[in-house]
Amino acid sequence: MSASGRPGGVQVRIIVSERRTRTISGRFVAGTLEVRVPVGVPDEVVSRFVTRLREKEEARHALGTGPVDRAAQDASLHRRALALSRTYFGGLLIPARVQYVTNQATLHGSCSVRTGEIRVSHRLALMPSWVRDYVLVHEIAHLQVPNHSRAFWRLVARYPLMERARGFLMGAGLTPVEVPDVVDPEAVEAPDADDSPVR
Repeated sequence: MSASGRPGGVQVRIIVSERRTRTISGRFVAGTLEVRVPVGVPDEVVSRFVTRLREKEEARHALGTGPVDRAAQDASLHRRALALSRTYFGGLLIPARVQYVTNQATLHGSCSVRTGEIRVSHRLALMPSWVRDYVLVHEIAHLQVPNHSRAFWRLVARYPLMERARGFLMGAGLTPVEVPDVVDPEAVEAPDADDSPVR
């Protein structure tokens, strides 16, 4: 038995197999996602599986198909982060590594203060550059302030399209962290006494 459909723009063919007893498998065959499932697997389980495979395929296409493409995109992203650091932080906050990752389902980016590595969701590769720039500025600011305090948001507010980019991310389903109402771009250079930066 089989069923076909096109969830999310990807042609999907579900093949229910009496021989298959435990696992669901999926692969792309001539542009169609073939999913083989054991008899009795609930539709919602199959749907979640198809969604995960579709997202992985979209990530693969967004990031390029091979290691050379991926490395080139990561190098380009790192160069952009360095340029943003020069523009908004005087070149003082330097990430050690910047790369796209496919394992951030709800985050748009993350930063390891300890290693200086910044990871950006692959979904941002398909978004406007000014949105990607906002996420990079946000993560670079974490190199100085590893939390979301007022001092942190004053640093991020140096990016003039911050609010617009945050709205775009919300519309794309990547909900950004809440900003306190105290962000004042004019007060960027005046940190609170209780919000000392971490270097």
